[in-house]
Amino acid sequence: MTTRTIRHLTATELRGRRALVRVDFNVPLDDEGRVADATRILAALPTITALCDAGAKVVLLSHLGRPKGAPDARYTLAPVAQRLATALSPRVVQFLPETVGPTAVAATHAMAAGSVLLLENTRYLAGEEKNDSTLSKQIAELGDLYVNDAFGAAHRAHASTVGVTEYLRPAVAGLLMERELAFLGETLESPDHPFVAILGGSKISGKIDVIEALLPKVERLLIGGAMACTFFRAMGFETGNSLVEPDRVDMARDLIARAGKKLLLPLDAMVSPSMDDASRAHVVSREAIVSGEAMFDIGPESIKLFSAEIERAETVLWNGPMGVFEKPPYDRGTRAVADSLAHATDRGATTIVGGGDSAAAIAEAGLESRLTHISTGGGASLEFLEGKVLPGVAALDQG
Repeated sequence: MTTRTIRHLTATELRGRRALVRVDFNVPLDDEGRVADATRILAALPTITALCDAGAKVVLLSHLGRPKGAPDARYTLAPVAQRLATALSPRVVQFLPETVGPTAVAATHAMAAGSVLLLENTRYLAGEEKNDSTLSKQIAELGDLYVNDAFGAAHRAHASTVGVTEYLRPAVAGLLMERELAFLGETLESPDHPFVAILGGSKISGKIDVIEALLPKVERLLIGGAMACTFFRAMGFETGNSLVEPDRVDMARDLIARAGKKLLLPLDAMVSPSMDDASRAHVVSREAIVSGEAMFDIGPESIKLFSAEIERAETVLWNGPMGVFEKPPYDRGTRAVADSLAHATDRGATTIVGGGDSAAAIAEAGLESRLTHISTGGGASLEFLEGKVLPGVAALDQG
């Protein structure tokens, strides 16, 4: 069974009809309330444009931040509407500071074919995160068909991602959702080999299910970031003030034993007494971390090792930074991995970045166009990689 998408809808089903599209416009805003990073907005454009070109009235729903079920001016989607209008120009984009109810429904009917209406933050509504059935019915009144293009919210069973589908059909995936499912699902289910996965970040506990799911499939599993320090502790090394999860040391020891040669850990580390004291940052071998210092990035020998493995791979998955990439000089490992992935893509490998901080690092390095796929879903991509069923996907038409 495959998830049906907007490609499965006929011209008759779209022309003049209200397409209610759940997008993920949960974007960062700057201090002046303007969109600081439009990646998620731009990622939704193919679906919005395709529906507009088909003559649909495109009604957009999204959440932003955590307003706790009540209006909060800090989380209005008004600035998002402005950025979307710029991206879609000269198409008409309207913003309505309401989400459901008679005024919103009337506005959807009054739209011209091929135009776009963005409604206010779904999390202004108390029933959204509770998947309230009454709210779900109200949301369903906004469209004649439903499209979920919000992969980043697909792991949440909310009224606008799941409940609405009980009252509105057809319910299909958008083009971004289709792409996410293809790369994070189909491609990784049957990857070209050698298949290399790179996992980083702070905690092994947040990635253990991903590790278990990937281990049987990969030729190499590279571990970086602070989570490597829990493995170092399991190997009997001193870890100083590095972030270690003591309750996961036995788990790390078991993984080392089971993974064998598949598991590659950093050979060296960039350490310092303090993350904020870059002047004292220096490289030591992994067994030479001392008390009073902490690992904040992988070292140059680790970079060479990881880059060589990426160079040999035909499929590469990356999730999680190699260090505190927001603070030079602890960004070198993450940047090196990003560069290696770009080079691998250039030679024909399939490279997939699983959202979150890794995606932010790719964007910061300006390498987005040189990777095969960058997921827009942080938590959703992790759960999907773990093999979990995403409620927002399961609720859509299958065929």
